[in-house]
Amino acid sequence: MPEGHTVHRMARLQQRRFGGAPVAVGSPQGRFAADAELVDGRVLESTDAHGKHLFQHYGPDLVVHVHLGLWGRFPNRRVPVQPPRGQIRMRMVGRTHYADLSGPSACELLTDVEVKALRSRLGADPLRTDVDPDEAWARVSRSRAPLATLLMDQSVIAGVGNVFRAEALFRCRLPPQLPGRELGRERWEELWADLTAMLRDGERRGRIETLRPEHDPALLAPPDRGSVCASVVYTYRRGGQPCLVCGTPIARATHLARNLFWCPTCQAG
Repeated sequence: MPEGHTVHRMARLQQRRFGGAPVAVGSPQGRFAADAELVDGRVLESTDAHGKHLFQHYGPDLVVHVHLGLWGRFPNRRVPVQPPRGQIRMRMVGRTHYADLSGPSACELLTDVEVKALRSRLGADPLRTDVDPDEAWARVSRSRAPLATLLMDQSVIAGVGNVFRAEALFRCRLPPQLPGRELGRERWEELWADLTAMLRDGERRGRIETLRPEHDPALLAPPDRGSVCASVVYTYRRGGQPCLVCGTPIARATHLARNLFWCPTCQAG
């Protein structure tokens, strides 16, 4: 599933390529056709992201909300426009580029009130300028749930997925099963700052690379095809391979139906 840095990068790119001008919007697949008609030909006023949610603002009570889910894709291509390939839920065409949305878990037209209600259910997003980290800390510091759960809870921190969870916990030397209320404010601030830095770097690069300068990427085994988006990492999808810092085999377990990776030595607590 694309994590928050991908969606923020997408919002920024769409703003640059489509924003401030009329956009032709359609639904080749047909499932978004009725809503597409309401925004077709309107000016895309702005785009923004909150966690893994993308919002396209076409005017009062005309906000297209997209969540890519596990399989969604929303690439931008230069015109001329090519015939649709596959099940295209939404197609937007601007002056220089067009974008085809396929496989999303959500593609819907919302009112401003509905957008506000959706945002209210989301936690603090480290990539937003209006973020208040204390909101997330208030939830974490009261919770008995382990950090492995809290970091993936989008109502606590919006935008963090499986890769950033594993890498942030490793870089901050935190055990995944440590209860949130045992973390302590100083360690929380370190964790938040590291998450923010990694997400910003991922947004800028368009990929996830989490190794610190003192650790050589040449130590990593060639990535398998499924980990290309996050191949320069400490623990993610490296179960059984030696830790780049201490040599201990990276542990892997299933936590709430998702794979969890950590170093039993470096993250002993």
